[in-house]
Amino acid sequence: MESIRAESVVKSFGTTRALDGISVAIGSGELFFLLGASGCGKTTLLRCIAGLETPDNGSIFFGDRDVTNIPPHKREAAMVFQSYALWPHLTVGQNIAFGLEERKISKPEIKRRVGEALEMVRLPGYGGRSIDQMSGGEQQRVSLARALVVKPKCLLLDEPLSNLDARLRVEMRREIRRIVKENGLTGIYVTHDQEEALSMADRMAVLSHGKIGQTGTPEEIYRSPHNSHVAGFIGETNLITGTALETHGGFTLAKTAAGPIIGRVGDPGWTPANEEELCLSIRPEAWRLRPQEGDNVVSGNIVERSYLGQRIQYWVSTEAGRQQVVEMNPHSIHAPGDAVINLHCRHEDVVILKP
Repeated sequence: MESIRAESVVKSFGTTRALDGISVAIGSGELFFLLGASGCGKTTLLRCIAGLETPDNGSIFFGDRDVTNIPPHKREAAMVFQSYALWPHLTVGQNIAFGLEERKISKPEIKRRVGEALEMVRLPGYGGRSIDQMSGGEQQRVSLARALVVKPKCLLLDEPLSNLDARLRVEMRREIRRIVKENGLTGIYVTHDQEEALSMADRMAVLSHGKIGQTGTPEEIYRSPHNSHVAGFIGETNLITGTALETHGGFTLAKTAAGPIIGRVGDPGWTPANEEELCLSIRPEAWRLRPQEGDNVVSGNIVERSYLGQRIQYWVSTEAGRQQVVEMNPHSIHAPGDAVINLHCRHEDVVILKP
């Protein structure tokens, strides 16, 4: 278990700057996610931490040790790849043992540690099987076992579940988190899947164009995004443009095309000035489809509806633009073309952002 720190890391490929002065600190024993769209720099940062890429500038620390120029095999970190990277001509046990053989570990010790690793990933007795006899989920477990058998302090995972079907992804999310926590590892996990990150991470960093937009717990990132990119990337949200009228006690009254709306400021380091342009983020589940008087009421017409069993998803045309509304366990179902309805949301559920 070891803390990991990146300080002002810069990495370019030709004229493309993949990492633009990124700094991030990951606590010992933390399962930390690097999240963002394709090309944002998340995999490049992971590869710099692993030692597979060398930063042009900046430093990587494992604990107090500067590992920036130390080769990968001396960093006590193990990496799990999206493709599994298993050798089809070797058995499960031989795949897992490969790293130990490279380290000249004795055969009895290799046998013992391979058995332990298979137990960790809940594949006891599978050592003699060939890789082509294993399902996708089982192959991912073998890949994890191969990483764990060398007893790393850090486990680095590069989109490890992207090749699995939906049911297996959910199962393996729980397994990976269990393995990291039971073995006292520091885990860094790269993904573009927001649900994966929200369900597994202790903390996460959202990247865009080689920079970190925000770092925090899943709840902090979802409930209090600092900018519209983070709000739009983590889950679904409605973004409404507006102008600040006044701000008191962390809440701002904004003028919008659909009328005045009050919300809380997302970034604690920013206070909107009067007449400043801003953006309002309202999650679909924050809107309520019911008659309401008072603050934060927007009128509109339902133009589309999707029935999803436990919830119903509506799209409502308003003066502030098309709004997505999710009703959980609805008592009544509205139809497209119904009379004008009022959408209402609490002040706490509107997040005021820089545009």
